[in-house]
Amino acid sequence: MKESIELSHIVVIAWHDMGPIIIYIMGVSGSGKTTIGKKLSDRTGFPFFDGDDFHLPEKVEKMRRGEPLTDSDRAEWLGRINAIARTQATNKGAIIACSALKEKYRKVLTSGLTIPVFWVFLRGDFQIIEKRMKLRTDHFMPAALLASQFETLEVPTGAITVDIHDEPDKMVEAIIFRLRLPS
Repeated sequence: MKESIELSHIVVIAWHDMGPIIIYIMGVSGSGKTTIGKKLSDRTGFPFFDGDDFHLPEKVEKMRRGEPLTDSDRAEWLGRINAIARTQATNKGAIIACSALKEKYRKVLTSGLTIPVFWVFLRGDFQIIEKRMKLRTDHFMPAALLASQFETLEVPTGAITVDIHDEPDKMVEAIIFRLRLPS
């Protein structure tokens, strides 16, 4: 059962009565997907899954060496993330961080899902993200691969776009507001 409250001319829908949803947090490496996904999970109670955790070890090593992944390199990884989404669709739903750089990747990630799926695109410019990537020491993806990520990126249509220049808490607030999520 869905519950709604009419406020002026705005209808707010309470998601907690609508069942599970999948929220993909997408963008190039270094855009803040993991940070935003974790914070959004903490605020909403939806479980969080980081797509980076599902790369095969040999693919992580390939990226660590500065070699960009090909479509075939990504195929099994995308399938594993989709399997997580399909499993979580039968539970509470989930927030999943995944670069999802191309439309065809997003189609794989949503394949077989019959619940609402939302895309949140973390948009930022090359210089800001490159600076972030050079400062982090705990990630396998080198800043040298950022250019290939931007070259591969197909900006999504129909996604909620959030500017990464804002503070993470403000970005999460914007996502919660735009999706009308309980927090």
